[in-house]
Amino acid sequence: MLSHFKKLTVHAALICALPLAGHADERVLSIGGSITEIIYELGEQDRLIARDTTSSYPSSAEALPNVGYMRALSPEGILSVDPTLIIAEEGSGPVETIDVMRGANIPFITIPDGFDRAAVSTKILAVAQALGVPEKGAALAADTDAQFAALETETETPARVMFILSMQGGRITASGGNTAADGIIKLAGGVNAISAFEGYKPLTDEAITLANPDVIVMMDREGDHAALDAELWAHPAISTTPAAQTQSIVRIDGLLLLGFGPRTPEAAVLLHDEIYGAS
Repeated sequence: MLSHFKKLTVHAALICALPLAGHADERVLSIGGSITEIIYELGEQDRLIARDTTSSYPSSAEALPNVGYMRALSPEGILSVDPTLIIAEEGSGPVETIDVMRGANIPFITIPDGFDRAAVSTKILAVAQALGVPEKGAALAADTDAQFAALETETETPARVMFILSMQGGRITASGGNTAADGIIKLAGGVNAISAFEGYKPLTDEAITLANPDVIVMMDREGDHAALDAELWAHPAISTTPAAQTQSIVRIDGLLLLGFGPRTPEAAVLLHDEIYGAS
């Protein structure tokens, strides 16, 4: 607990170093689903004039003009909505587009990312600072942190959980350490079954066998990255795991599960209950 508060103190100091940029009449473009969620939770959604593709919650945000995917933004798409302030998740880009915005004297504020309890508070405080409403940010961060503090997700025997990003062409791409998936697994009281690398990488059949997951977690979605349960259990390496033997799979909306925004305590409880059973 002490180390957590030390982290918050350091992060708060960093946030205070950011410029207080917000003005009520600014035209704000939000890039990143968690950023948009935070803006709504702060009650500042009336300042939004556009969002990116990943900003799908709350549903009312989808009525805003869409400037494209956060990692493939074009200057033309952004300039077409005439923003006076851009608030973006870390990793948005490409860099060339960000440079164009800054060259056009449009403030482009990047919000630090992270995959633990302290990182959520940091993100909330940073967005509120960018909007010029630090008091609202402090209240929301405190409320969210209180929800984290109330979580009861520790278990005597943590489940080994494998997060599968996709299985295109029968090739399993899964999460190692230092990812949103790794972070939410830990918050939910599980252990990431993949510890040999960081990020999301394709797995060999041998690596899947060694991982030996009790539970498989995937995003609940459609399209190229979707996979039917039957396809998953038929995979030669997956079929040998405890997860396949009990057919233990959890599918949760990707933004809720991996967003690391104000709903993350809810996501941790949901994942915990899906893995271990609701108390």
